[in-house]
Amino acid sequence: MALTAEQYQSQLLELLPLGAVWPRDLDTGLAKLLLAKADEFARVDGRADQLIEEADPRTTSEMLSDWERVVGLPDECMDLAPTPDERRQRLHQKLAWQGGQSMSFFINLLEVLGYPGCTISEFRPFRANSKCNASLNQGGWRYAWRINVPGSVTIRNMTATSPCNVPIRRWGDSSLACILARYRPAHTVLYISYGAAA
Repeated sequence: MALTAEQYQSQLLELLPLGAVWPRDLDTGLAKLLLAKADEFARVDGRADQLIEEADPRTTSEMLSDWERVVGLPDECMDLAPTPDERRQRLHQKLAWQGGQSMSFFINLLEVLGYPGCTISEFRPFRANSKCNASLNQGGWRYAWRINVPGSVTIRNMTATSPCNVPIRRWGDSSLACILARYRPAHTVLYISYGAAA
C-alpha cells in the first residue's frame, strides 16, 4: 500500500540532523518544503502500486491494449470487445484456458462464452450388440459429435440487395464455431445444432 505525502514528510523530518537549526514543527518553511518533496515520493509510490495492478490481466487498465497485443487479441474468432471489463475477461480466458477433450470441458467453455444449458451428442457406430432401432452410423460418424445450443436462433435470409456470394439462408454464431473448431480434438468432426435440444 502506497504511503501518503504526510507519511513521507514525517520520515524526511526524522532524517534531519538534531539541533535548533533543524526544526520538526509542521508549520515551518522547512517542513513545508519537505512536504512538497514528499508529495512527489507519494505519487511515485502510488504509481508503483498501480504497476502491480497492471501486471495482472484481470485488473489492468492502462496496459490492456499491450496485454491484448501480446496474447493476440482480437483474433480470427473474436472481435474487440465493446467494454474494458469484457476485454479483460477475454484476455484472462485466452491466458487461462488450456483446452481439454472431455464433455465437461466443452460444457464449461460454452457457459463461459455465454451459452448455458448446452448439451453434447455423440454418434456411435452400429454394433452386433446394439439395439434393433439404433442408427447405422458408419464411416466418419465414428468420430462425429454435435453440440446442441438451446434457445432461439437468428436466421438471416438473402435479400435482393445482398451480394451474390451470400448464402440463401444462414444462422448461428461464426465466432462460436471458430472457437469450438480451435478447441475440438483434431481427429473429430464437430456439428453445431442451434435452437435444438439433445
